[in-house]
Amino acid sequence: MRFSGKLPSHMNGFLFTNQLGGLFIRVLRHQTPTLMTQEFPSAETFLDAIDDVDELIAHIETQNCTPGWIARPQPLMWPHAKSRFVAVHWRYADIRPALVAAGRVIGTDLAERRNFVLRNPCPGNDFATTRTLVGAYQSILPGEHARSHRHSSHALRIILESRGSYSVVNGRRHPMESGDIVLTPGGHWHGHGHDGTEQAFWFDCLDLPLVHLLEPMTAEDHPQHWEADAQDDPASSMRISHESIQQQLATAAEGDPWFGRTLDVSSATMRTITIKVHQWRAGWRNRPYRQHANQIYVVLNGSGSTEVEDQRFDWSFGDVFVAPLATRVAHSVGTDALLVTLSDEGLMKFSCFYQLQDA
Repeated sequence: MRFSGKLPSHMNGFLFTNQLGGLFIRVLRHQTPTLMTQEFPSAETFLDAIDDVDELIAHIETQNCTPGWIARPQPLMWPHAKSRFVAVHWRYADIRPALVAAGRVIGTDLAERRNFVLRNPCPGNDFATTRTLVGAYQSILPGEHARSHRHSSHALRIILESRGSYSVVNGRRHPMESGDIVLTPGGHWHGHGHDGTEQAFWFDCLDLPLVHLLEPMTAEDHPQHWEADAQDDPASSMRISHESIQQQLATAAEGDPWFGRTLDVSSATMRTITIKVHQWRAGWRNRPYRQHANQIYVVLNGSGSTEVEDQRFDWSFGDVFVAPLATRVAHSVGTDALLVTLSDEGLMKFSCFYQLQDA
């Protein structure tokens, strides 16, 4: 029995409540306790006709319930972390000609973004590259504009080849040059244009699969289709220039044995995507590891090979490869290399799911 407080003065008494099977007791000074009962369905109408477990399961399913003890094709829990997404490698040398062809056959008037989405070939997947992120190669031609829009998903671009292209984010225009990382946090208007003379290419990454899972999706086109009165802002916080990356790496520590020399350029405005740049010297090998984070690697310079579980990827400029959560990752660098990793590491750490161990 729990004392729930003194009654108002005009009620002259104290109230006690005990909630057992719907029983409530009210005690008022100078009064006989009153019992108030809540009616429940008769056991005869609910359970008496059921005499085996299959009937019970069939009945409870009509109440939008499922027994916790039954075997399922996908268990509710398992002993070790694993991902249904698979390790995969996309060669820029194979995709780039297709982007050139796309520039001939489809314009930005028909395709708001001229891109090829990197769909992980795991069973049942429609578009995602990893469990929480999607990547795509994208291209724009000289003189074109990619219309402005905004959406819940956080997004970024790693510029592979560009001279003279630019991005407009919330009315401020900044360059998109080769080696830059360009941010567009969720809810920000953004569009792209190209004042140069040669086709530009970059890699897109969005947390779209995560947004689909959590369901806060909103998206809309800019009412004027383009932010026409944008102000130039070369030093925009939405642009991490290649020059600034190189300058910071020049003074960075050698790094740990798993990831080597690393620069974390993640943005507080995009907490679901961890962005790191790795500078690895020729001949460097990492200590193989497993971690509870899904990684997309983008190669900005150099060459080497990476083993992800039992697959070996020989990578070079522009390539993209994926190391899903809990897979063994071992790098071997052939020539001086610069790679960017995009992952959900920060999200995993926020959720207290992150682990890193030797493999």
